[in-house]
Amino acid sequence: MARETLKTLFHPFDSGTVEPVVGPVLFLGAEAGYRLPEGFSDELSAVQPFRSHYAALERAGASVSPEAGERSYAATLILLTKHRGENENRVAEALAKTVPGGLIVIAGSKEDGVQSMRKRLGKMFADLEAMPKYHGVALWFTRPDDVSEAVAAFTHPTVEIDGRFTTVPGLFSHDRVDEGSRILAERLPEGFAGLAADFGAGWGYLSAMLAERAPGTVGIDLYEADWRALERAKVNLAAVAPATRFFWQDLASEPVKNRYDLIIMNPPFHTGKAAEPSLGKALVKAAANALKPGGRLLLVANRGLPYEDVVAENCKKSGEEYRNARFKLLWGVK
Repeated sequence: MARETLKTLFHPFDSGTVEPVVGPVLFLGAEAGYRLPEGFSDELSAVQPFRSHYAALERAGASVSPEAGERSYAATLILLTKHRGENENRVAEALAKTVPGGLIVIAGSKEDGVQSMRKRLGKMFADLEAMPKYHGVALWFTRPDDVSEAVAAFTHPTVEIDGRFTTVPGLFSHDRVDEGSRILAERLPEGFAGLAADFGAGWGYLSAMLAERAPGTVGIDLYEADWRALERAKVNLAAVAPATRFFWQDLASEPVKNRYDLIIMNPPFHTGKAAEPSLGKALVKAAANALKPGGRLLLVANRGLPYEDVVAENCKKSGEEYRNARFKLLWGVK
């Protein structure tokens, strides 16, 4: 079901408060389920880096890509997320890609930080307008001729971690190595010499650690649903010795064609703010199904997540290798 802030975003047009846009429109953070208001431009370019949302937009017939191109737009729409840095980078992108005099419309809920965004924008753009509706707030303003100062203020550069990795805001654990991933990395098999996969690879930390600990690894395939994370992983693994391949894939719904001697994973278990163990379970099952006979699965998870049964049901042997106050390390053999 489409979230209500999609309706919030288009409400200024639906209500007649804002005139329909004529010309090409950029929609950053687009999600399926929106309805274009009457008279609104049908030349809308949706941008969505998450594979599941991207696929839903494709099914709905939208023109969608994981990142924006280089062209300019008559207007830009932004659907906010819970990540402040990601939201601000999208505002900077909208300012850079919208033509002078073009419209920028933003919508989000309280949880998305729309009120703090409203305050920041209000200090920079005197014509900022706001309209609450559907448990969210729509904001809009006209792109001025000179946006250099505003673009600089909203742009968040890449983040460097451990002096060797780079990430961007909005990714999982974008400013540090996740503790669970460190626990798994310290226990990766040093003598491994087969074909490996990293399910839910993020920006590539576990793959890099496997390549470092097991230099005999034949190759590593990285599977990740977030396009931006996969692009950072390509950069972070550029100097890694084993052959690497990168798959932008929703492992919960898109089958894996290859089979592996080892699969490592720190499975995601959130699609919003609430924990959804079913997502992690689906990825664990996908990993078990992608193992060769005798292949090994290694995964780290929060202690409270119920993954033991799904590992046992899909592997001949399984068990727990490590546990502390927050995390557990589980294994399975196909």
